Amino acid sequence: MSHPYLLFHLSDIHFGLEDNHALDWVKQEIADKRPDAVAITGDLTMRARQHEFDAACAWIRSLDAPITVEVGNHDLPYFNPIERIFDPYKRMRAIADKVEVDIDLPGLAIVPLKTAARWQPRLNWSKGWVTDAALARCLHGLDALPAGTRALVAAHHPLREAGTRGTALTRNGQKAMMELAKRNVLAVLSGHVHDAFDLTHETVHGSVRMIGAGTLSKRVRSTPPSFNELRWDGEHLALRVRNLDGYATQDMLIDDIPEDATPPRKPGEPVAPADQVPRTDPPVH
Repeated sequence: MSHPYLLFHLSDIHFGLEDNHALDWVKQEIADKRPDAVAITGDLTMRARQHEFDAACAWIRSLDAPITVEVGNHDLPYFNPIERIFDPYKRMRAIADKVEVDIDLPGLAIVPLKTAARWQPRLNWSKGWVTDAALARCLHGLDALPAGTRALVAAHHPLREAGTRGTALTRNGQKAMMELAKRNVLAVLSGHVHDAFDLTHETVHGSVRMIGAGTLSKRVRSTPPSFNELRWDGEHLALRVRNLDGYATQDMLIDDIPEDATPPRKPGEPVAPADQVPRTDPPVH
């Protein structure tokens, strides 16, 4: 049996609409519990502005833990198409040593899978796209692991979405899941939808567990701000969804991955910070 590990999985911190109370709490939890690794699965900012990245990078660098950071669709420049195409990571250079890097622990690894694209041959560039090159890099990292090492894959977009057709899907998501099933990964960690989930997807090569983290921003959807606490004992990967409101994990999990992760707005309502959506069904204690 390998060494037991404690891992924190954060996502969608969205500096520019960050929840400072939630971020202070998570930072203190990391200082107190000293997780073996922290995976942040994208959307560090709201609009990829430099001041948002400056704040996000400063917060991430203040965390005392090994960290891997994935890139979300909100992290690619919105208002500078030249920079988006030719230098999309320019504004996050302060954490370049943490972006899309593997974390290797004895017997356990976290391997990145890039799903955010600087451009796409469809109108909605917020959706996920696993390019052949991105999948090849991920699979190479998995195949290079020492024998007996188990792996988690970290991405921004869920590899499957519910009730979608055509362009609404994460492109090549099914292909990626089939390849990951062949390699018996422990789970795919992702964000994007701002609610936690723990689902299993079946492929012809076996099942793939998909674990999503909620948001640590004010841009909540159906659950309050949260992060995932993962424990690996060498045989089982246990998930606990942590939140300041004290709701039980099961009450924090959504049943499926929504087709459209955009929060609803009333006609004429502004896009910025009025995106907060209250919880409609109180959880059962």
